[in-house]
Amino acid sequence: MMSGIVNLIMLIMAAIITFVLFLFMKRNTTKSQLTRTFTWNIILILIWIIPLIFQVLLTEKLHISPIVFEYFTYVGTCFLPVSLFFTSLVFANTKIKFKDAHLLLFIVPVISLCVLWTNNVHHLFYEIYSTNLEETVTGPYTIVHFIYTYGLFDLALSIFLRYSIKNAGFFSRQSILILLGALIPIVVNILGTFNIIPMTIYITPICFTFTMFFFALAIFKFKFLSSTPIALQRIVDRMSDSYVVLDENNTVLDFNETFLKTFGLNATTTRNRDFIKLVQLSQSTLDELVLTLQKSRKSSKTFTFEKAFERLNKYFHVEVNSITNQGNFLGTLILFKDITQHIEDMNTIKENQNLLTERERLASLGQMIGGIAHNLKTPIMSISGAAEGLTDLVKEYDISIGDPEVTNQDHHDIAKDMYTWIGKIKEYTEYMSDVITAVKGQAVVMSEQDSYHFTVDELVKRVSILMRHELKNALVNLKTTIEIDKDTQLKGNVNSLVQVINNMISNSIQAYNGKTDENIEFTISKDNSHVILSIKDYAGGLPKEVADKLFKEMITTKGKNGTGLGLFMSYSNIRAHFNGNITVDTEEGVGSTFHIYLPIE
Repeated sequence: MMSGIVNLIMLIMAAIITFVLFLFMKRNTTKSQLTRTFTWNIILILIWIIPLIFQVLLTEKLHISPIVFEYFTYVGTCFLPVSLFFTSLVFANTKIKFKDAHLLLFIVPVISLCVLWTNNVHHLFYEIYSTNLEETVTGPYTIVHFIYTYGLFDLALSIFLRYSIKNAGFFSRQSILILLGALIPIVVNILGTFNIIPMTIYITPICFTFTMFFFALAIFKFKFLSSTPIALQRIVDRMSDSYVVLDENNTVLDFNETFLKTFGLNATTTRNRDFIKLVQLSQSTLDELVLTLQKSRKSSKTFTFEKAFERLNKYFHVEVNSITNQGNFLGTLILFKDITQHIEDMNTIKENQNLLTERERLASLGQMIGGIAHNLKTPIMSISGAAEGLTDLVKEYDISIGDPEVTNQDHHDIAKDMYTWIGKIKEYTEYMSDVITAVKGQAVVMSEQDSYHFTVDELVKRVSILMRHELKNALVNLKTTIEIDKDTQLKGNVNSLVQVINNMISNSIQAYNGKTDENIEFTISKDNSHVILSIKDYAGGLPKEVADKLFKEMITTKGKNGTGLGLFMSYSNIRAHFNGNITVDTEEGVGSTFHIYLPIE
């Protein structure tokens, strides 16, 4: 009698606790999938407990067989493990989609209920039923029911524990609550099995009430089972960058999945380990990291450095931040951004750019050599002709010596003709000297540091000399207009500027696509702060999409015959060496004007 009263009181207390949890869950405004599945756990426990209360109250008074109440109780008993399993899946994945395959989990519980409800016919569930487990004799099917029920229950609890430890650590309050809630029914059932404590059918649902209580405490007190930390963990696990959180002793507190994969580590052996020993860095990287960690603890700034991690054969951009709360240092966050591919791509781009630059330089050099040949051919032939003329005059003078018919005036006339030829030779040699000077400046690779002054007149002469051959071959006219003083001084590498201007003139020639007797205008003017060099053509202009990208990337309208490198490098050259700028005005169907702006000192 006394034990019946105790059981009744404990069952009523368990029912009250469970009902309060149910009301609390219903009042919860966050109607997540996790909240709904957890509410179903509470409902099933109430279905489990309430018939047992009526069993204690009414069995003897109304002479009802106790197993009748068990028919209702087992609705909660059979389906609670399934509900707990679904709750653990939602906890692990934040949200799940129920599929037809999940219905298979209900097969055994449904069979168990059918077998129990028809037990009087076959006694497969109970041969002898008693509220005292020592007096109960179970049937053969009970083994199937117990294996399935406790197997699913243990699987659900293992998922809860695994993800609680992963999210918050083994010794966190959340994990301890989950562990306590899981251990209560297990320990009590073990004690009852070995007859250490008397076992009745009322003990297990009471234990599960406390399990739900501890789980609910973890949910609402510490927000443990809410979807936010789980979703956050999933987000950081899918980050492409690795992160690790250290305490003041450089002990690993937290990390993401990418960190483990990058450094080839295991989650179980990583937490609470010394980070420095764990990652096995080279001495130089280790020294820099330790120094950065020390700096970050004294500052709220983000400290960064880039290093090659030899052991991993990777390059990382490392960011180190201190984590503080109200001025108290809590730990250090280290973010490892893998920039290996970026470094390799930059090296490839640099190699390709050097190759393209060399090809462009060789193409320009070839074009320039053709111009040299043409520019030198005419004066050389003229000098050769002058030498022939001088030879004839020398022969004539030699024959005239001693000839009485040759007068002094004849000698003066011969000398005058000689001076004429010598003057022409001087003129041609001076022109050849100018050509050689211009060519030498363009053929030699100049250092970036070369910087000196030159005049507008010198610039125009060099352009005229070097472009004469190409313009003549294309039958295109270059009209040069100087609107400022020819002696205006410009600062910089004249050879680099000549190369830029020549490249633009060549582009204009090619834009005419073989048309002859066309004009290119080369105008030199100035505004308040710049000398402006303008190259204008009437070759049809550029498409807008090309003009917008012209100086931002290597783009060309010449198809496979162009690289787009010329203008791109010209723009870089003017910006870097002259502190100037290049712009373009273009109109489709009309033409284009390139403006080079050079600052006036």
